Amino acid sequence: MRFGDLQVLERVDFAVQNGAAVGIVGPNGAGKTTLLNVLSGAIRPQPGTVSFQGRDVTRTRPDQRCRMGVGRAFQVPRPFGGMTVLENVVVAASYGGGLKGARAHRRAADVLDECGLAEIANRRAESLGLLHRKRLELARCLATGPKVVLLDEIGAGLTDAEAADLVAAIRHIRSSGTAIVWIEHIVHILVQVVDRLVCMDTGRVIADGPPAEVLKDAVVIDAYLGKAAT
Repeated sequence: MRFGDLQVLERVDFAVQNGAAVGIVGPNGAGKTTLLNVLSGAIRPQPGTVSFQGRDVTRTRPDQRCRMGVGRAFQVPRPFGGMTVLENVVVAASYGGGLKGARAHRRAADVLDECGLAEIANRRAESLGLLHRKRLELARCLATGPKVVLLDEIGAGLTDAEAADLVAAIRHIRSSGTAIVWIEHIVHILVQVVDRLVCMDTGRVIADGPPAEVLKDAVVIDAYLGKAAT
């Protein structure tokens, strides 16, 4: 992926298996969010391809990929403020998941229960605190019925206790067999869920493997952990 003269992604090549949980780490500007934009269909790689379940989806739109099973939760939640929590999730089930009427409402109710939001289903989304907004962002993603969930720094801005709650919810998602690709700067919460880390720097993958091995890699320490400590 290139923006003008700036090469943002270069030779990024990896696969995620069904039900796997992969963490993406790296310094600011490493190309992590651009990678999610490519995977979700928000931008098209130049050149390069994206495949999903054996099908080339490089030219498919984000809404088409969503219907195929690619869900995404953004770093900054932007719920429909004039709607209730339930209505937000029904919209996701209807337009992202392709469900109608009672089926969309049943999906929404199940997802709200799964994400710990059932008790506030009738609250307006604009009244929610950050943790509940993050949970709602996750719920809207799950309501589309994804086979893989792309998470972009969903732990950002949370306290340690709030992050622990979110980790529990994401673990539950993984236990259901949904694959996870998660960008996160808070490494200690990331490694509680993922069994594989991909570290990026200046648009390239510099390490890929079990978290303990990647975090001890000298190249990773120099590019990411060392910078974070200075």
